[in-house]
Amino acid sequence: MEDYTFEKMWVDLRDGYQIYYTYVGNRYMLFKTADNCYTQKLLTIHKKNPQPHMQMLTLKRVKEMFPHMEDIEYRLETFEEK
Repeated sequence: MEDYTFEKMWVDLRDGYQIYYTYVGNRYMLFKTADNCYTQKLLTIHKKNPQPHMQMLTLKRVKEMFPHMEDIEYRLETFEEK
C-alpha cells in the first residue's frame, strides 16, 4: 500500500469506509463520525499498557498520524437484519 495517500484515505473515510491500521503496536479502527470528527476504536487490548478504547480525533490529528500507520486496510461494513 505504498501508493495509498492521505488524500485517498480521507476520501475513503468520507465515503463511509472503516479504516483498520496498526499504530505504535496497537490495532485500531477509524471511521468518520461528523464533519472534521473521527472515532478511533482500539481493537487490541494490552493489560500492562492500557490505552483509551475510543477516542474522538480531528482530521488534523489523523493527518499527523497517517505517516506512522502500518498495515492499513479499509472495509465497508454492512449490517443485515436477522
